[in-house]
Amino acid sequence: MKKKSGASFYFFLIVFVFLVMFPFIWVFLTSIKPPREIFASFAWFSAEPTFQSYVNAVNNRPLFTYMMNSFVISSLTTLIAIACASLAAYALTRLPIKGKGLILGTVLAASMFPQIAIITPIYSFITDLGLRNSYFGLVIPYITISLPLAIWILATFFKKIPFELEESAKLDGATPFQTFRKIIFPLAAPGVFTTAILVFIAAWNEYLFALTINTADRLRTVPVGLSLYESQYTIPWGDITAATVIVTVPIVIIVLLFQRRIVAGLTSGSVKE
Repeated sequence: MKKKSGASFYFFLIVFVFLVMFPFIWVFLTSIKPPREIFASFAWFSAEPTFQSYVNAVNNRPLFTYMMNSFVISSLTTLIAIACASLAAYALTRLPIKGKGLILGTVLAASMFPQIAIITPIYSFITDLGLRNSYFGLVIPYITISLPLAIWILATFFKKIPFELEESAKLDGATPFQTFRKIIFPLAAPGVFTTAILVFIAAWNEYLFALTINTADRLRTVPVGLSLYESQYTIPWGDITAATVIVTVPIVIIVLLFQRRIVAGLTSGSVKE
């Protein structure tokens, strides 16, 4: 009976993994097909696999420039958002502030506005500051999107830390900022790291603001750059899928390298001692 249960578990696990990975598998298999096979049939494997689409993806558009732009903008967004969100979450969860629930509710409400509803005022604001076609022209709106989410996630982690540690630090003469920097923040490091990964990926994948604010080709990000892989008469799906594989690899590597910390952050505080 146990053997049958174990076999069923692994069978459904394989099916589940296949369903989850199917889009990525199909994109990769499409990227190594000649253009004529992409439009001619829906065969899984190519009779004449080729990596010409990868060469075209790099040569026809400045793909690596797009990737560098996305990396710089996402990194700046993550650093600023995590720094601000950590202080805000600490104040809202550990300090005696009145109206904490109202403030957190307002933060949550701010995150519910659809991007299309706020694109016009943000575009006008960025234009007035003279930041269009610049890194900070995207970092600022990205922070407005990621900050509410980061505050809510970090507030959850900070609440799990025992208040006795903070009281002991106060008895030793530590200021609230010293307590945050030396005790609370290090203990919440797994949650902070997980939040940083989520903010980074969200900034990496953002499209609407990147399309509207940075119109210079040398400052476009990856999602916008991929949308420009088109010719006058056809859509080069081989080049698009090859570029998709190239830009996805860094994110996959980051997740694989730090998967233990991500899991530790997601499960931090889930078990009471």
